[in-house]
Amino acid sequence: MKIYLGADHNGFYLKEKIFAYLSKRGHDIKDVSEGELDTHDDFPEFAQMAALKIIGDEDADPRAILICGNGQGMAIAANRFRGIRASVIWDAIEAKMTRSDNDSNVLCLPARVLEKEEAEWKAIIETWLETPFAAAPRFKRRNAQIDEV
Repeated sequence: MKIYLGADHNGFYLKEKIFAYLSKRGHDIKDVSEGELDTHDDFPEFAQMAALKIIGDEDADPRAILICGNGQGMAIAANRFRGIRASVIWDAIEAKMTRSDNDSNVLCLPARVLEKEEAEWKAIIETWLETPFAAAPRFKRRNAQIDEV
């Protein structure tokens, strides 16, 4: 599975930790954000880059992890694209549910909440990566309805 990783200045340091963590675990990670901290960057550009990479990727299950101050901005920006299901997640229970029920392909993390909670963000990411989509007919139907909007 390919994972696109992006963050604005508020999520830069957490992104660096997550990149190292996922790389160490053998994941194929592509950073779509700045290589250096830029306090004047804007989150929509990174959300757009990640969304377009997912949409154009031929991998079976490409995903993205996006990080900003509260996670909401990244989710709003990413969800503008058909086929993207971005969720702001703050605990492992929600990570499991958004994958199982919604087939979330973009995980948005709130850096202000999680940056110092290493065990928590690791649990969120591992749960989100390992939980399969339940593919119940009602879940598929709902996802199709979202893409029709």
